[in-house]
Amino acid sequence: MYKQYPSGSMTAEVFATGKKYPDLAAYEYMGSRRTYRAFEGDVREAARAFYALGIRAGDRVMLSMPNVPQGVVLFYALNLVGAVACMTHPLSSAEEMAELIASAQPRLFVTLYQFYDKFRAAIDDSSIEKTVLTGPGDALGAPLRTLLALRDKKPTRSEKVLRYKDFLRNAKAVTTQDYEHTGRADDLAAVLYSGGTTGRTKGILLTNLNFNAQAILTAEAGDCLIPDTKFLAVLPIFHGFGLGVCVHMAMITGVTSLLVPRFTPASYAKLLKKSRPEYIAGVPTLFEALLRLPNADELDMSQMRGVFSGGDSLNAELKTRFDAYLAARGAKVEIREGYGLTECVTACCLTPKKAELQPKNAGSIGLPFRDMEFKIVPTDANSEYGEICISGPTIMRGYDNEAEATAQTLRTHDDGKLWLHTGDLGEIDENGYVYFRGRIKRMLVSSGYNVYPFHVESIMLKHPLVRECCVIGVPDAYRMQRVKAFVVLENGVGATIQDELEQYAKTSLAPYNRPREIEIVEALPKTLVGKVAYAELTAMEQAKAAK
Repeated sequence: MYKQYPSGSMTAEVFATGKKYPDLAAYEYMGSRRTYRAFEGDVREAARAFYALGIRAGDRVMLSMPNVPQGVVLFYALNLVGAVACMTHPLSSAEEMAELIASAQPRLFVTLYQFYDKFRAAIDDSSIEKTVLTGPGDALGAPLRTLLALRDKKPTRSEKVLRYKDFLRNAKAVTTQDYEHTGRADDLAAVLYSGGTTGRTKGILLTNLNFNAQAILTAEAGDCLIPDTKFLAVLPIFHGFGLGVCVHMAMITGVTSLLVPRFTPASYAKLLKKSRPEYIAGVPTLFEALLRLPNADELDMSQMRGVFSGGDSLNAELKTRFDAYLAARGAKVEIREGYGLTECVTACCLTPKKAELQPKNAGSIGLPFRDMEFKIVPTDANSEYGEICISGPTIMRGYDNEAEATAQTLRTHDDGKLWLHTGDLGEIDENGYVYFRGRIKRMLVSSGYNVYPFHVESIMLKHPLVRECCVIGVPDAYRMQRVKAFVVLENGVGATIQDELEQYAKTSLAPYNRPREIEIVEALPKTLVGKVAYAELTAMEQAKAAK
């Protein structure tokens, strides 16, 4: 156990911050502001409501929410009662959500009204006892709440379906402090979902220590966060980067999270202009989108104290262009690149500030955080570089119900320490700078989301007319990579089913997983042992892009 980190829960750390800064804003949302004092009251009310419904320490509740205040409140409320928040993407397909529910076995499910019809069959055929539904306006005052509520299609009230207001009314039944669980550092706190280092979607088990250590170390490495400033939180709360950095790190440092439920480049630029946040974080796609916006010259970014990129490699050309973009708008900082995995919550390595970065270290992903050790382990997959392995207090407990995958990824080495095998290739120079050189595992990153070809292929192959499928990432100026599927049809099927395949992909896969292009081919290239030569397809597409 790492003794220098908090011994209790995530919520305890946020409440402690609130005691120091009760009148500062914990978050802002659609023009409304919620102080730390009021936020604690909201969390406690929701915790009592969960307790009244029978939720106890160790129980699981699935939250499938965008960046709305209810998602943040309920996340910390579950932590306060000792329950486990399973954070899922609300744009998941019905089939994907059914698989996640079957794996997690949650007792309750919480989502927005607009997603209920899509997930209803998966919910009804599962362990879920009750569903709580809310809308973007539930966190706002009248008249905006009333206006937004008119857009929500509300199901009929029943014992198994609760509207958010009805859910909160249950809190009145709890009149003692019994609902407040004394959380410990090593308690399981949340399950986040990713393809993991082995490629298939898995639940990643994360503890209070993981989140608290990650927040403390990221704030320390960032070396710029001060209370009563603003962090623009566009990254989603079901993503380690969004939850761990834009929300939890902000909330334990007295920084206000500006919650953005739905991202568009234009709305993001408006928030930059109106709210003037001191910190922004995003994936490279976000920064590319801002560069393409018209009328961006109107932005004044002189207040910026930190700009952070993660979720995908930031290429040198984009960094140069965005640094110039910042400078032209008065910013005195440059973009800093982080590296991490959901298996260690999020970032565990960050490039230093401009003044501290030597030219010879350009192209690195920076220096490891304090207490986060990196080393390179030889691998048969590549003779020039080794596998990046990480050890430290943010490393996950393991994969949910995946003992074999956990054993492959978390290994105790001869030094007696537990090491996370990332599946990424890299090297470390004599000054400790880490360099990312590629991936051992077959994975691509599109708009900051990990996309695992195996998962997309398995869904496409369920279509009765698809005999073979290979999914790759192809170069894309905006998404960095876009998903492309090569499909071989069953004998006798004509290529006229293109539209049908595209519609099938649209209904069966989440938007970030969905192929943006489907090419019907007569055959897929094969290796000498008969495996699909996806590297050959990748090389072919890269050659096309280079022309």
